[in-house]
Amino acid sequence: MTDSPVAPQMWEPAARVAGAAEQIAAPSLTYWQDVRQRLWRNRTAMAGLVFIILLVIAAIFGPMVSPHTYYDQDLKLANIPPAFQLYEVTDGSGETTRFFFNSGNLNIYEVTDDGRIAGLIRGKKDLIKKQTLFTFGDVEVTLHTPTQTLTRGDGVVLAPGQWQWNMSNVFGTDQLGRDVLARQLYGARISLTVAFVATLVNFFIGVFYGGISGYLGGRIDTLMMRIVEVIATIPLTLYVILIMVVFNSGFFSVIIAIGSVYWVDMARIVRGQILTLKQQDYVAAARTMGASTGRILTRHLLPNSIGPILVALTMLIPSAIFIESFMSFIGLGVTPPEASWGTLTSEAVETLRAYPYQMFFPAAAISLTMFAFNFLGDGLRDALDPRLRT
Repeated sequence: MTDSPVAPQMWEPAARVAGAAEQIAAPSLTYWQDVRQRLWRNRTAMAGLVFIILLVIAAIFGPMVSPHTYYDQDLKLANIPPAFQLYEVTDGSGETTRFFFNSGNLNIYEVTDDGRIAGLIRGKKDLIKKQTLFTFGDVEVTLHTPTQTLTRGDGVVLAPGQWQWNMSNVFGTDQLGRDVLARQLYGARISLTVAFVATLVNFFIGVFYGGISGYLGGRIDTLMMRIVEVIATIPLTLYVILIMVVFNSGFFSVIIAIGSVYWVDMARIVRGQILTLKQQDYVAAARTMGASTGRILTRHLLPNSIGPILVALTMLIPSAIFIESFMSFIGLGVTPPEASWGTLTSEAVETLRAYPYQMFFPAAAISLTMFAFNFLGDGLRDALDPRLRT
């Protein structure tokens, strides 16, 4: 085996470029720039953030552009589903009538060509024969109540045709003829308002209460934490009942109840962070230079614990939404005709078997919102952790 010849120019020293030794291959990023990039790469967290933004936009502007309101009632249009199968009847003059049969309330509704509900078609009921007669020009259609079948006058059984989406009420109507979509959007306003109020209370009361308790320590810390434990041991339902006695039931009572006790978990989290951070050297240096307690707390300790605070806030928001929905479900929340996701599910329980769509939409909204906030919280937890910084 012979060695391959080496060209002389390969032994020449490499050319030097000024500043090449100090050149950094990757751009230098600040802490928050790195957090933003890592959060952006987390697809589930970004999907949750997009869903939350769209939900907030829909809750704010949806009721404004909707042709329906959350309180308008029309009993003639009660319990209309979001989609139905069409029937067609052509009379002797060649005019075709499109309608659908609502098996829940045994009514027939005329449908326009663009899928809108034109109105209720009246019929003559025969209680003895258990049937209802409808007239379309010179064609008679009989509804047989026991079998829920439609037959023409010549005995031909009408078969349902294609499915049609309800363009008058996209999510259908409830038992009082109110638009489910309009009430769903208004319910999003109520639930998100409670969630953001709980967030503000957590931030202003829980953060500073826990920060003061953790920084001062000693007997003051012991006393403040005992107060937190007393508040945490009393069930939230009892708070709501007591507040309802004073302020009456309603949305305002729910906000006061959640705002008065919901900050205790945040206070505990912040206290634990402050107990760890106050032992750091920069806190001792600030104290030596004469910084006041308020300045050390607001300019040094709380900013350095903002990561766990943001994650805890994001995780507590879906919990607040669920608590409000539960309170409204058991009748301790908003009062009719106001709507929240909890009241919508409570009303839908009565007609769950006959009209499951009335339960599906508010339950899906609660579930998706809680998933979105939890995904965003997980993404923030990973992005704000400096140990995972690459």
